[in-house]
Amino acid sequence: MVIARLLSPADIGVFSVVMVLMSFLSSWRDFGAGQYLVQEPDLTDDRIRAVWTLQLCIGAGLALIALATSGLVARFYNEPRMAPIMWLLALSYLINPFGSLTYAWLMRTMRFEALTLMRASAALSGAAVSIGCAWTGLGAISLAWGSLASIVGNALVSLFFRPRGFPLLPGLREVRRVLQFGTRLTSSSLIETAAKGAPELILGKLQGMSAVGQFSRANGLLSMLTTLVTDAVGSVALPMFARQRREGGDMGHAFVRGNGYMTVVCWCFAAYLGVMAGPMILLLYGPQWTEAVDVARWLAVSMLLAGPATLSFQVLVGAGAADRLPRTMLIVATCTVMSATWGARHGAVSMAIGLCAGTSAATLVWLREVHQAVGFDLRLWSGTLVRSAVVAAGTATPAMAGMLWVGWMPEQPVLMVALTAVGGALAFVATVLAIGHPIADEIRPVLSRLRQRQG
Repeated sequence: MVIARLLSPADIGVFSVVMVLMSFLSSWRDFGAGQYLVQEPDLTDDRIRAVWTLQLCIGAGLALIALATSGLVARFYNEPRMAPIMWLLALSYLINPFGSLTYAWLMRTMRFEALTLMRASAALSGAAVSIGCAWTGLGAISLAWGSLASIVGNALVSLFFRPRGFPLLPGLREVRRVLQFGTRLTSSSLIETAAKGAPELILGKLQGMSAVGQFSRANGLLSMLTTLVTDAVGSVALPMFARQRREGGDMGHAFVRGNGYMTVVCWCFAAYLGVMAGPMILLLYGPQWTEAVDVARWLAVSMLLAGPATLSFQVLVGAGAADRLPRTMLIVATCTVMSATWGARHGAVSMAIGLCAGTSAATLVWLREVHQAVGFDLRLWSGTLVRSAVVAAGTATPAMAGMLWVGWMPEQPVLMVALTAVGGALAFVATVLAIGHPIADEIRPVLSRLRQRQG
């Protein structure tokens, strides 16, 4: 919210394009070593040392690549501000391994209170540095300094949670085993990164950095769900699915239940933001970002279409079916790149519309792979989706009524967001309890404790 008022759309567009390009390198950051540590059934000291070796070596290699290509990237986009941003991000690759090994161990042991502290510390460090630099007028590079501060903060806090007896030195004895796992996962991650980053790269080349900035802010509005919910749930889901595999649990049933929880949250969030995109952007980012409103509405539709395949990646990795990921990711990436290229010729809004078509195809591909890998009851799954859709419609009703009453760009966005958010929250709880959505099992104990406190 603060950065959007301190930096221009072009500033944010420059950083967004650099981050997309750097995300291709980030896909190789530890060669899947962290995920290997989470899911490995028989973890030994030699295998931990091998993970540590790969993380250190690949981090150093990626830093050199980033430094070497910074000039080429700046010349390709005719944007000299890109080069120093890449220098700072290259430094983060050198520092990242010192926190990532402990982070992966905490995920494996499901110590989420420690993970919360690590992530919060990193986020606060990055936000404080980014805002401070932007306030002093450093421009787009402010976000790069914030990114580096976030990595440093994560590494420092990880020192407090590193287990006693954890191997300190790297080793080569089990590197081949880790590489066999990492090859499949990293190739999949690289393809996924290409799919996610293609829209901004293509838009930046065809329409300019300001268009990328508007798209980035719209995408950032929808990505709040990813930051606040999806990433957190994914961090829990991967070790949970891996443990169920080790213990012989029913992974198909776990996927359906988890998917039901995620679709009701994602769809309610997307439906609300799709209706309230105008006042939300005015409130969070300011009037200079109003061109992002229509983009945000179509991206909300894309989120609705992606909902049924939520947690597909986590269940495939947890089930030991990572060999399915490269082919799946390639198909999904092809759909995304084709739809983004078609739309970007006509602007950011058209590209967001095109992404809806690509997302629909990607969802069908993911669901087919999950069904073949772990199997799940299609009738139970579809019934859960219907309930999630009903809850989303109920949640969005107060927002829709408010917008039809005062208009799509109200003069008092704070009041409208506050009133519709409260109304939507009450409608969410009422609809969930009325139709018996599975997430009601989580809400009823909370309501019971509230009544006890009032009593």
